Amino acid sequence: MPRWILALLLVCASAAHAAPAAASPEDIERFLAEKGLLTQLDDVRHSMADKAHVVADRTADLVVNAMGFIGVPYRRGGSSAATGFDCSGFVRAIYEQTVGMILPRRADQQAATTQVIDKKELQPGDLVFFNTMRRAFSHVGIYVGDGKFIHSPRTGSEVRVEDMRQSYWQRRFDGARRVAVESKVEQ
Repeated sequence: MPRWILALLLVCASAAHAAPAAASPEDIERFLAEKGLLTQLDDVRHSMADKAHVVADRTADLVVNAMGFIGVPYRRGGSSAATGFDCSGFVRAIYEQTVGMILPRRADQQAATTQVIDKKELQPGDLVFFNTMRRAFSHVGIYVGDGKFIHSPRTGSEVRVEDMRQSYWQRRFDGARRVAVESKVEQ
């Protein structure tokens, strides 16, 4: 939260505290309006709401775009629908096509360059990592919600949605990460 918002809140709190006990909500609102603080607070509120909507829309677009690739075959080193995807190539292509962000090529590099989050904080569009090759962060997928993720699993398979609560994935779960898409939001 920006410091000036905190200062605004402190001013409001001290004004409310310094006001007589009988001050009505209308008196406080009038005071804030006279000082120009009400307008500033509304501007901040609208700006934050607009940014939240943009981020939510981009996240939804990301998941919808990823779902459009269900059935594309796995291909080791693959990074396109035309030739097939491996796990990290799939994630990289989805982020590049949907939000214009180019992630590193390998799953372990994607894990290293994204924000660590707790599994309980997962939101659609976050990345989920697994140890499927006896090394950390050897597999990656995109969380789609409700305990499920979409990924390009292995040779002979296709892009699909799976449940992270299955014992296979639970045993191999390595962590969750969030891609800082918010920083790409235009002002």
